Amino acid sequence: MAERIEGLRDIVALYDVILCDVWGVVHNGETAFLEACAALKAAREAGLTVVLITNSPRRSDGVVRQFAGIGVPDGTFDAIVSSGDVTRKLIEAQGPKKVYLIGPERDWALVEGLPVTSVAMDAAEVIVCTGLFDDESETPEQYRPQLEALRARDLTMICANPDLVVERGTRMIYCAGSLAEMYKRMGGRTLVAGKPHPPIYAASLAAAEAIRGAFARERVLAIGDGLPTDVRGAVAQGLDLLYISGGIHAADYAPAGGEGTDVDALELFLARHSVAPRWWMHRLA
Repeated sequence: MAERIEGLRDIVALYDVILCDVWGVVHNGETAFLEACAALKAAREAGLTVVLITNSPRRSDGVVRQFAGIGVPDGTFDAIVSSGDVTRKLIEAQGPKKVYLIGPERDWALVEGLPVTSVAMDAAEVIVCTGLFDDESETPEQYRPQLEALRARDLTMICANPDLVVERGTRMIYCAGSLAEMYKRMGGRTLVAGKPHPPIYAASLAAAEAIRGAFARERVLAIGDGLPTDVRGAVAQGLDLLYISGGIHAADYAPAGGEGTDVDALELFLARHSVAPRWWMHRLA
């Protein structure tokens, strides 16, 4: 079983670099978790390099602008690497293409400056999915007819956000990953570069090295709350993981009628999914 810690300060001496998830750890899409931000700032003051590694389909500069609106303080991090950043390379590798964009208009800056043309579904050569058009009211099942039509044309879907769901305030919101999973189950081809896939980890480690120079891989700590993304990605990369139990899976092991984490239920949850984080705490602090 992972070892419970009271605070990030308990383990910072063991590490040089932190790769920290954003949604569910640093904020919930509406409000910054100020204790988490303070913990990361303190880690930086202790000499660690903090790279935020997020499956946001936005480019990293767009993530920074979002931070300003929800109150993530300056000094929380050294660098950000987003799924949007690494997904642009996948899109660019396709060459000049007509793309059908699935997702809210706020995310369409993802393709700015790339050799692609946004077109209607029937004219598309490639699909780029950043999310649902209206993630406040729609569900993936509503997209089934559209995805079946695209699958019939054998189009590749590039998924800019592998997350299935994220917290937004007290709600769970479907992400692009939920559509990509549905498309894949239909037999469609998908290309994904965000967590848990290697490209975003390579880019994040390179960003850390550019800031502090060379470091040993065993001195890297990953922090996250998502089993299919943060946990699977860290395990695949051989990184120590601090699991945040109060994120998207909290309902799987919350005490009956209360908040927090039932330790026995958490242990069963992790064992059932065959994952073994080194550390855990309810919320980063």
